Amino acid sequence: MRAGTLAVVCILLTGSAAFATEPMTPSDVQATFFNGEPFTASTPGGTKFKMTFTPDGKMTREPLAQSGQKNTGKWKLSAKGFCTTWQHAKPSCFTVIPRGENEWSVQKTATTIAITAAVWSK
Repeated sequence: MRAGTLAVVCILLTGSAAFATEPMTPSDVQATFFNGEPFTASTPGGTKFKMTFTPDGKMTREPLAQSGQKNTGKWKLSAKGFCTTWQHAKPSCFTVIPRGENEWSVQKTATTIAITAAVWSK
């Protein structure tokens, strides 16, 4: 029975790893998130925001608790995902990777290392 459990764990881990490595296409990111409908973004530190990306390239974020600051900016699609420029900040580019049902990892790539910048959920 122990070998069977190990086999199931290996299959689940292998399937999860394959699933987690496939970033969404820029057009899928746009259709899923940049349609004017709000969704939730959680930072690695636990701060949650209501995010709204409109089809005209504008975006807003509003904190869902006492911490965090409201901000506005602009977005555009890139070859591998999308880029944002928040007010008073430099542009940053990201990829979006599905993590499960209604949850996505937003990753910023610094040279060859991907850093999770947020988790989006609907």
